[in-house]
Amino acid sequence: MTDAPHNAPHAPVLLAEVIEALSPGPGDVVIDATFGAGGYTRAILATGAQVIGLDRDPTVQPHADAVAKDFPRQFQLIRTPFSGLAGAFAESGKAKLDGAVFDIGVSSMQLDQAERGFSFMRDGPLDMRMSDEGDTAADLVNGWDHGPLAHIFKLYGEERQSGRVATAILRRRVERPFTRTLDLAEVVEKALGGRRGAPIHPATRVFQALRIAVNDELGELERGLEAAEASLAPGGRLAVVTFHSLEDRIVKNFLTERTGNAPAGSRHAPIAIDPRKPSFTLQFKGAREAGDDERSINPRARSAKLRAAVRTEAPAWASTSGRAAA
Repeated sequence: MTDAPHNAPHAPVLLAEVIEALSPGPGDVVIDATFGAGGYTRAILATGAQVIGLDRDPTVQPHADAVAKDFPRQFQLIRTPFSGLAGAFAESGKAKLDGAVFDIGVSSMQLDQAERGFSFMRDGPLDMRMSDEGDTAADLVNGWDHGPLAHIFKLYGEERQSGRVATAILRRRVERPFTRTLDLAEVVEKALGGRRGAPIHPATRVFQALRIAVNDELGELERGLEAAEASLAPGGRLAVVTFHSLEDRIVKNFLTERTGNAPAGSRHAPIAIDPRKPSFTLQFKGAREAGDDERSINPRARSAKLRAAVRTEAPAWASTSGRAAA
């Protein structure tokens, strides 16, 4: 972690587009649901708006302290995953929520900290927790049976040889348990036959799957979106930046449903009329992506997608979270 937390090591992706989507200004209250190093937060605060930052990672505190020092009356940090957005907003004491932004996935700041265990390129404890609570990645690979391990490797990592990897892990852990990141990466690489000129490291998908499972990232995203829906005032703006198809699919489906644009059914079945009124309207169709200039400067921007919507006056829909983790 840098000695100067306000010089954020994690460059916020699609920053200009996010600020345009949120359109914050003096008197507005915006939740930065994934505070991180405070990149989005600082840009929002610079417009005169107030920001409630959320993060479950205790290591972001120095960055939050730096932001609070620069914006003492505009900013507060509440330690919670973004599924706790509604409770955090109530705790803040603010009367009206005008915007919410989500930046989904692991940050470069977390990947760079070997002791966090997110990276297969740096040796560290096999942890992967975004908070300091709950099971670690080591708990999963040393304790789960073949079926559940293969399932998450295929579902969350889209690893085609998920069964082969799970078999290799179970075979090796009989000799000794996994405790280090490079140890697991080596076993996965051998199970998949080495790199063989592959554009990405063979362990990439397995590490992604473990990270998502350890942190319940997809379930958190679903619950976070629903919490934002329940908390945003009419006219409030939602902006979500994703970096993977699994996450983007959840956001796309959520907004498709909540804007009343979900498919009505097949031509062989009666059309079902949904009595619920749309709780959001899209700001623009599809997803916006980073331009060539940003892509050349920031590698994370290459896979980033921004979707944005505006809250209507309709009531929030009933919770449907839990589907992503199935």
